[in-house]
Amino acid sequence: MAAGMLEIFGACVVILYLLYYYLTCDFDYWTSRGVNGPKPVLFFGNTVDFFMGKKCMGEFYKDIYNRYSNEAMVGVFLRGKPALVLRDPEYIKQVLIKDFTTFADRLGTVFEKAEPMSMHLFRLDAVRWRPLRTRLSPIFTSGKLKDMFHLLLNCSDHFEKYLDQIVSKDGIVECRDLTSKFTTDVIGSCAFGLEINALKEENNQFQKMGRKIFRSTSKTVIRILLREVPWLYKHFGYLLDDHDVTKFMTDVTRDTIQYRKQNNISRHDFIDTLIDLKDNPDKLGVNSKNITFSIFAFSYRSRR
Repeated sequence: MAAGMLEIFGACVVILYLLYYYLTCDFDYWTSRGVNGPKPVLFFGNTVDFFMGKKCMGEFYKDIYNRYSNEAMVGVFLRGKPALVLRDPEYIKQVLIKDFTTFADRLGTVFEKAEPMSMHLFRLDAVRWRPLRTRLSPIFTSGKLKDMFHLLLNCSDHFEKYLDQIVSKDGIVECRDLTSKFTTDVIGSCAFGLEINALKEENNQFQKMGRKIFRSTSKTVIRILLREVPWLYKHFGYLLDDHDVTKFMTDVTRDTIQYRKQNNISRHDFIDTLIDLKDNPDKLGVNSKNITFSIFAFSYRSRR
């Protein structure tokens, strides 16, 4: 009996050792190549603070960049995956320009069913990214941006009047919330041709959805961990998706398109591009969802 228990204990030790080795065997990836970087932790790599909700990934990269100020590049681990943070402008230029065809793919994986909002310009693979970028780039020419400038001025006028009202009442201003509302109004006007009135409406739906997209909750952490098992996340990840956000985005876009087509309105903006794509669905191999979610990705990244 004792011998049997000893064998079971020995087998458990061996299994745990093999599991530990499997999870940490790449942790010398950067040191063996002479690249400096922080020491990784089991399961989390160098992203413990991100999973604990203490920092966003932007803060993580900023800390790494500042901590290794004398290095041209820094080796880090995103959970168990080695990743290289470039600091030298020449290396960055080479990756983004000279050798861009080699580095065109994004870090994240797109899960169309489980996470529809991942189908945007910042996450798509190179095959779908290139045609989508081709479709969206003309919107950002200097001429198109000048056409939208009067919309920005109109939002600025509303913003100025709103500030005057607050000052006249000796009100306290929360600057982050205030600028967030102003940016939401600009997004609604320039991207969708809508008057959002986020400054006047405290419980504005656009504001709510914007906060929901970027809030960090326990569900967010579970979702990130499940992405490490793609086959599982692909089939069950939709249970963790914010379906109300996805529905809101698609409904707003659909209603705006319908209104413009019925009233023959053209503003040479995101929505016009979407209408053209809807009328020519096979153009360049991208679909309306790609552009819809790219609009929101552009918009809400700018207001963070």
